[in-house]
Amino acid sequence: MRARYGVPLGITAVAAAGLLYSAGFEARSFRLRRVTVPVLPSGARPLRVLQVSDIHMVSGQRKKQRWLRSLAGLRPDFVINTGDNLSDPEGVPEVLDALGPLMAFPGAYVFGSNDYYGPRLRNPARYLVEKAKGHHGLNGNAPVVGAIHNPWEDLRDGFDAAGWLNLTNTRGTLKIEGLEIELTGLDDPHIKRDRYARVTGGPSASADFSMGVVHAPYLRSLDAFTADGYPLILAGHTHGGQLCIPFYGALVTNCDLDADRVKGLSRHTAEGQTSYLHVSAGCGTNRYTPVRFACPPEATLLTLVGRE
Repeated sequence: MRARYGVPLGITAVAAAGLLYSAGFEARSFRLRRVTVPVLPSGARPLRVLQVSDIHMVSGQRKKQRWLRSLAGLRPDFVINTGDNLSDPEGVPEVLDALGPLMAFPGAYVFGSNDYYGPRLRNPARYLVEKAKGHHGLNGNAPVVGAIHNPWEDLRDGFDAAGWLNLTNTRGTLKIEGLEIELTGLDDPHIKRDRYARVTGGPSASADFSMGVVHAPYLRSLDAFTADGYPLILAGHTHGGQLCIPFYGALVTNCDLDADRVKGLSRHTAEGQTSYLHVSAGCGTNRYTPVRFACPPEATLLTLVGRE
């Protein structure tokens, strides 16, 4: 009996232990990523930008809410929210409560598909199939039928009331200690709501610094921002791969970005121009797949410094 059942039972035990770790510990092991990016004019004082992304709030996630509130202690110069705040139609009040201390700082936001639509149960293997086919979200796949509509208007109204800039296919400006920071945003490319033609033209000559903001880092959006001369682009959406292989990395990005740039700081080149790209691994998961492995949840504090 040992020879016949020992190995299957051992594999089952290892799988159960991995699931317990990824759902019970790592998915709630919140981290802060710190990066320095040389994109400001030479001699400018450093700016501290806090990026939060992919919160995917589900009612009752108290530890996540406490951690998000604690980020206000970093005292950033401004905050960028790169979308997918919800994974529960009832989660808007808890998102606004958790982000309340951060909304005391200047900020801006874009939405992701999960702000507009509720999550659906799906086989995780479909992400590998979509990667192989080059189809992601509504980009090449059939339209979604019977989608749950989230109360995203309430989320928008809460952010707007706090003074955060809505960057949905538009531009906005923040004044930070005498510096004019121009922010150019897109709606979510994952569900084909991006309209770059509305913001084309590149950074304004009057701005001291300009950056692009988008939820899902699809190449068409990154190419457009980079070709237009934006020195920095912030995005989320990928969850850092969510389920990664130790010492190897992510298998999927859930968009057409390559897996080598699934999270953290990298470079992007288009039409002879080069931009810095920062992709946040986010701090949440879809409510139906509440697991992370070798990819802890995170927010990022970016310190922008002068170019050499």
